[in-house]
Amino acid sequence: MNTGLRITTFAAALAATFGAAYGVGQAVGPVVAESPPEHGDEHARSAQEQAEGGGHAGHDTPPAGGLQISEGGYTLDLETPRVTAGKQADLRFTVRDAAGRALTAYQREHDKELHLIVASRDLVTYHHLHPTRAADGTWSTPVDLPRAGGYRVFADFTPAEKGAGNLTLGADLAASGPYRARQLPPANTTARIEGYDVKLAGTLRPGAASELKLKVSRDGRPVTDLQPYLGAYGHLVALRSGDLAYLHVHPNGEPGDGTTRPGPGISFTATAPSSGSYRLFLDFKHEGKVHTAAFTVRAGGAAAADDTPEEHAEDGHGH
Repeated sequence: MNTGLRITTFAAALAATFGAAYGVGQAVGPVVAESPPEHGDEHARSAQEQAEGGGHAGHDTPPAGGLQISEGGYTLDLETPRVTAGKQADLRFTVRDAAGRALTAYQREHDKELHLIVASRDLVTYHHLHPTRAADGTWSTPVDLPRAGGYRVFADFTPAEKGAGNLTLGADLAASGPYRARQLPPANTTARIEGYDVKLAGTLRPGAASELKLKVSRDGRPVTDLQPYLGAYGHLVALRSGDLAYLHVHPNGEPGDGTTRPGPGISFTATAPSSGSYRLFLDFKHEGKVHTAAFTVRAGGAAAADDTPEEHAEDGHGH
């Protein structure tokens, strides 16, 4: 056998070996997904470019939160980095200062020292949790994640230290079990949840503040007696598809301040750090129960591409 023939034969064998290995990997599939599914590559690339300083966001745009595990001298120490899908577990974490000491003094914001959000990488599953803090600074809360895959944990808080600003720290959480990739839910301006219809009006704009209005109705009639929940008539969390950047969205007016009254309309001001797709989660309270409506929007364009009602029947939201 001459040299050229030997090289050709070896290359063919090598290609066959890799082809077989790829086939086995595709058949078995990942047990735990710790990154967004491949169908979101376009959004993931856009989000990655924004995180690295690209894109169209202005220099004055507030930075997105939740992308870092450490910021401002504080670190989110997630003591439970892995759970089993479909089984309740005790999620434990600590916020530590630059010296490694557990933070035990917080400012109360919206009736809580710390707000905890757990969201799946595909932005289908969402939990707004209220953990309890032990005297040693360790936070804990039960969590039950419905399906396997990658999740992101967000701790939103403000240290009691004088002059400290609000921080949102993020850490990855994995739920083990049989994994199936899911796509980002389609764009929508109407969400249907537990007998309520919530209508979204307004456009999320990259690099500029914009107003988002949400109106709640039931059985075709406006709900005019929404109840305060955590110091406001509604809470809105926005997460960017791809890297799950966390946006601080502020309600326009608080109960009792003379600017907002209970009614079907809830108004927020938000600034998107970049163009791209975002998932909005609205918490509102009526007749003693908290409900969560979800929307998929595109920053830089219309609020949504269609007006198909979306039944947000995913997982309990841990309120």
